Amino acid sequence: MAKRILLTGGCGYIGSHICLELIEQGYQPVVLDNLSNSSTTPLQRIEQLTGQHIPFIEGDVRDEAILDHIFSTYELSATIHLAGLKSVAESVAAPIAYYQTNFGGTVALCQAMQRHRVKHFIYSSSATVYGLTAQSPIREDAPTAPASPYGQSKLMAEIALRDIAHADPQWKIAILRYFNPVGAHACGQIGEDPCGVPNNLMPYVSQVAAGKQPKIRIFGNDYPTPDGTGMRDYLHVCDLAHAHLCALRWLDGASGAKVFNLGTGRGYSVLEIIRAYEKACGHALPFQFLPRRDGDIASYHAEPALATRELRWSATRTIEDMCRDAWNWQSRNPNGYT
Repeated sequence: MAKRILLTGGCGYIGSHICLELIEQGYQPVVLDNLSNSSTTPLQRIEQLTGQHIPFIEGDVRDEAILDHIFSTYELSATIHLAGLKSVAESVAAPIAYYQTNFGGTVALCQAMQRHRVKHFIYSSSATVYGLTAQSPIREDAPTAPASPYGQSKLMAEIALRDIAHADPQWKIAILRYFNPVGAHACGQIGEDPCGVPNNLMPYVSQVAAGKQPKIRIFGNDYPTPDGTGMRDYLHVCDLAHAHLCALRWLDGASGAKVFNLGTGRGYSVLEIIRAYEKACGHALPFQFLPRRDGDIASYHAEPALATRELRWSATRTIEDMCRDAWNWQSRNPNGYT
């Protein structure tokens, strides 16, 4: 019988890609999502693609009764925890919600897992825990100095998980620090569907390419980078999804809690992204240079060697792949899932 995996936040952008990857690799995901920033449409599309029913529970990861129901109903072997809030700007305005959801939700989930003796755990963390002063390439042992309540709430959850694993050696925990997930599944049926005006570069570029936004705003062209624009470590979302499968296998022989960076190990500039996207969509994209934003840094990329060595994972898709698949999703779904 295939292993059942609880996937929290499984209706979201990253969660839906992990859900599909789990099924393709012979696992049976059970999805918990409160639909606060998503819908069940991705699951419906995955069911159509795979022919497999996906058990779905609408609820909050902090709800003890719902968690107990899930763990009592399904024989689960591990949890992949993605449910949470993720806007840096919003976290500054509403820090309580971020600490309640990202930290409190993780603790509540671990309490339920402890009650039901399920102790294999993969945690969706973020490179924002390193802060603004980290020197690239960034290793897992780099100092952490989150610059927002969002980053701080992620780091607090990481600390709690390390303490849980230290107290009970039966816990096996992989903490995955994502850099910048972009792109979409090659089928064009699932992808990123941001609410309102996108905050991140790739979905904004996609909307400019589709005529939904007038032009790309580039904040700063005088950074100490090859073309003067900021550089980030962009990672194809399908490579990211595959990393979770590698982490699941790693847990079987692991002990304690361990942190892994998930990135390509190199940075791409804003202009490189635009040029690659122009090639993907077949037309020029208008842009304008604006002054730098406070808090932005010149370059930021991972050192992913630890994940390569221990998880047996590395990113394989190029920036051209990322832009091609992002455009395939955008052009097939101009209004997202609606």
